[in-house]
Amino acid sequence: MPVVGWHASHEQIPPSQLLRDIQLAEQAGFQAAWSSDHFTPWSRRQGESGFALSWLGAAMATTSIPVGVVSTPGQRYHPAIIAQALATLAEMFPGRLSAGFGSGEFMNEHVTGEPWPDKGTRNARLKESVDVIRTLLAGEEVTHHGLIHVDRARLWSLPEQPPRMLALAVSEATARWAGEWADGLVTIWQPPEMLKRIVAAFRENGGDGKPLAMQMHVSWAPTEDEALNIAFDQWRTNLFEAPLCWNLATAEEFDLAATHVRPEDMRRSVVISSDPERFVECVREVADLGFDEVYLHHVGQNQQPFLETFGQQVLPALT
Repeated sequence: MPVVGWHASHEQIPPSQLLRDIQLAEQAGFQAAWSSDHFTPWSRRQGESGFALSWLGAAMATTSIPVGVVSTPGQRYHPAIIAQALATLAEMFPGRLSAGFGSGEFMNEHVTGEPWPDKGTRNARLKESVDVIRTLLAGEEVTHHGLIHVDRARLWSLPEQPPRMLALAVSEATARWAGEWADGLVTIWQPPEMLKRIVAAFRENGGDGKPLAMQMHVSWAPTEDEALNIAFDQWRTNLFEAPLCWNLATAEEFDLAATHVRPEDMRRSVVISSDPERFVECVREVADLGFDEVYLHHVGQNQQPFLETFGQQVLPALT
């Protein structure tokens, strides 16, 4: 069975509550966690967006499980600053930190006031940024002039072991490209045939033998209707495919785009059920596709009932 972890959604939950939730997740038996990193939530109903990099220090100091963070270096974050943040966390909490790098979304990156590049340019910028981060974490001085600029940067506080640097990919093309440079792959729950193609593309182009991780959006409640209502209320602004989801700027724009989303549409991207066995089956299906880690994101804002129920009825069936 894969490692089964919990996803910390900063867009939905205040940082102080999210800190209590990750502690409860570890107590419930979740083996790891991943954290989002947003400047803006996906909707006004979600209504939060704490700073993940400062939250991680508190989260890792008060738990013992491995923790990862999604990040986009290159615009909102200069890669030298990301490298320093990762180095500091990895030095304090050896062997527990991972970073998942993606090309980003306008909703988070436009705050700098800089132009929003096309996808190809964003990918190239991401690769430059990752190269800079890796070199800095190796203790070398970096000067670089390209899509990003770095002048004589050096990290003085280094970890004994650098964090894993995985790539975020939801398409075959991105997964194939990521196989060349990433330490592993992170994707989202999709139909099995699409997941098979993503995994194959990654493995065929340098990713063979590297870890595969998945974020699975789920909605559980004591009744089916309640589970569906939670998903519709909190996650209907997250159904949009690229390039729309890359290019909207504000929570209000996402809310407007979701005007015509129906509750039944939620099942396309969220596993919705009142039956814990349904989630056991989904994790087993993902394991059969070769995934080593599965991170469950309950899309509701109240995590405690979910964590307690899954700790009692789902996780024991997956050990």
